[in-house]
Amino acid sequence: MVITKSMEKINVSTELKSHFLRLYQIAISDDKFDVLELQMLYKFAEERGVSKDQLNEILLNPSEGSSIPENLDEKIEYLYDLALMIWADDIATEDEVNTLKKYCLKFEFLEENIDDLCEFLLNNAKEKVSKKLLISKIKD
Repeated sequence: MVITKSMEKINVSTELKSHFLRLYQIAISDDKFDVLELQMLYKFAEERGVSKDQLNEILLNPSEGSSIPENLDEKIEYLYDLALMIWADDIATEDEVNTLKKYCLKFEFLEENIDDLCEFLLNNAKEKVSKKLLISKIKD
């Protein structure tokens, strides 16, 4: 029997679980959980090899511990996922933007850079810039 990737159950790190919970929090921060946001959440899970069942388990049984990425590229990638989630329904509400700012602080970016960072992430997310291109823009 051949085991396909969809049948494999990967071990999901606390950091990745935390990321999915943050994505969910962004999605509901405007008090409406749009179907497009849900689809994007499952797409992010699939991109990281996490099955629908595993994602459902993470969302239904959140762990007490939370973890943030340690390296800069991962921090930017995770924050960019949040910005993409904000634009999933083509509306960036004040509550969603404030939640993104909160996570930028939690990810240990300097407070004086938060507004510019959020604006950069949201502008690129609105244009659906690839993560790879976004990371290269930051490094330039």
